[in-house]
Amino acid sequence: MSDLRIPVGFEEALRPPVDVRRARLTPAVLGKPSSAPSGGARGQLMRVVRGAPEVMVKITGRTRDGGHLGRHLDYISRNGALVLEGEDGERLAGRDAVRALAEDWAAELAMEPGRRKDSPVSLSVVLSMPAGTEPHRLHDAARAFAAATFGGRFPYVFALHDEGRHPHVHLTVRMLGRDGERLNPRKADLQAWRQEFARTLRDRGVEAEATPRRARGVVRKADPIAIRKLRDRFTAGQADMPRVLASAWREAVEGSGVPPPWRQAIRSRQLAVRRAFVAEAVALQKSGDPEDRRFGAAIERFVRTLPLAETREDLLRRRIEAARDRTLYEQDSGPPTRGRAR
Repeated sequence: MSDLRIPVGFEEALRPPVDVRRARLTPAVLGKPSSAPSGGARGQLMRVVRGAPEVMVKITGRTRDGGHLGRHLDYISRNGALVLEGEDGERLAGRDAVRALAEDWAAELAMEPGRRKDSPVSLSVVLSMPAGTEPHRLHDAARAFAAATFGGRFPYVFALHDEGRHPHVHLTVRMLGRDGERLNPRKADLQAWRQEFARTLRDRGVEAEATPRRARGVVRKADPIAIRKLRDRFTAGQADMPRVLASAWREAVEGSGVPPPWRQAIRSRQLAVRRAFVAEAVALQKSGDPEDRRFGAAIERFVRTLPLAETREDLLRRRIEAARDRTLYEQDSGPPTRGRAR
C-alpha cells in the first residue's frame, strides 16, 4: 500500500472531533501546524492497529493571583525539592526561586493595560502517557513540545513527576504573552497540542498517537478527575453515592428502552468506522505483497478486539440485567435439598 494513498474510509475514522483549522492559537501564535503523521497514512494506521499508547494533553486549571500561582508552583516543584525548568534551559531550584517567579508573573499581569480583576495568571497543563513510558523520554518530549508551542511568546516552567509507574509532566504557562497577547486556547488548540506532543514522542523513539476515541472503538468520555475521586470514595465506603452517578443509575433503571437519536448516531458512526477498517483489511489481503497481506490480517484481528459501542447508560443497564439474571437464577435454584447429588 502506498504511503500516499489514504486507506478507504480511514480519514473519517481518524478525523479529529474538532476542526484544527479553527484553532485560535494555531498558526497565529503556535506556528505552522505539524506535518502529516510519521509514516503517512500507513504509518498512522499501523500505530492504531498496534494499539500505540495515546497521549494526554489536559488543561487542569488556571491560577487566579500571585498567591494561587505560588501554591501551584509549590505543588509541581514539591515545595522546591524538584527543579522547575523554563525556556532556554532556565532552572529554578528551591522554594525561594519558585516564589520569586510567582511574584514576577503576577507583577507583569498587574501592569497589563485594561486588565480585568478576574484575569488568570497562568494556565496549568498536564502532559502524560500510559504507565510504562520511560520518564526521561517523556521529559525530553515535553521540553521540545513546550519550546515549539510556547517558546519566545509565553513564558513557562515545567517539572516531571515520576512517582510510581505513571510519569507525567506539569507545565505551567503564563497567560500574558511577551507581546501582550493573552493565552486563551480552544478545543481545536488542544487537539493540535496532542498531535504535536505525540510527534515529539515519536521523534524520541516512543510509540505514541493522538487519535479520536472512535478510531479505537471507544464512545464514552472519561469522567472528570473530581467525579472519579467522588466515585472512588463511594466505592471505598467513605462517602455517599455522587449525585451524577445516582442520576445515571436512575436513568438506566427508569429508561424507556428506546434509544435516543444521539445514541443511535454514535452506533452508526462506530459501524461506519469498523466497516472502513474491514474494507481496508480486505483490500490489503488481496494484495500480491506478503507484507500487505500480513498487515490486512492484523487489521482484521484489531477490529475483532474493538469494544462494544455502548454508552454509560448501556453499560449500567447491562449490569442491572446481569444482576437481575443472577437473582432469578439463585431464586430458581433454591437451597440445596437433602440427598441432592454433590
